[in-house]
Amino acid sequence: MKYIQYSQSSSSTAHWGRALGALALLWLMAPAPARAQTWMVSTTAHVTLGVLDKYGQLGPYTATFVVHSERTGKDYQLVRTIEKGQNGVDVLFPSDASSSDYFKASTGEAAPATPGRYTWECLVNGKKAVGGRFALPEVGNDVTVVQK
Repeated sequence: MKYIQYSQSSSSTAHWGRALGALALLWLMAPAPARAQTWMVSTTAHVTLGVLDKYGQLGPYTATFVVHSERTGKDYQLVRTIEKGQNGVDVLFPSDASSSDYFKASTGEAAPATPGRYTWECLVNGKKAVGGRFALPEVGNDVTVVQK
């Protein structure tokens, strides 16, 4: 077997070339420099509506909440079954459309959190038990950027 001897200078150059290549690769893979902190924020107005058989005389029943938007004229409905041992239920309007039960129009459209005046009623086993009115306020957000 025949050995080929390279001069030390070309071996040293190859070594430095590999080292610089590795450094360049590490530099490219390094995370981006830190920037100012930015917050994401959301605010949604909700109203809690509820019905309660105060003395528990009714037993199990179905509560149908109907909310009417005075601005659009649309009605949104949510039906809840109150089991034996429970006297009532509270619901949020508008409810999150990703939940299994949510306020929706007859078309299936989820109730939006649109500012305005609303009326509502709760039908217990098909008969009006309670009702009222409320206004959803306008909401807004402010974001503060914190410099690093």
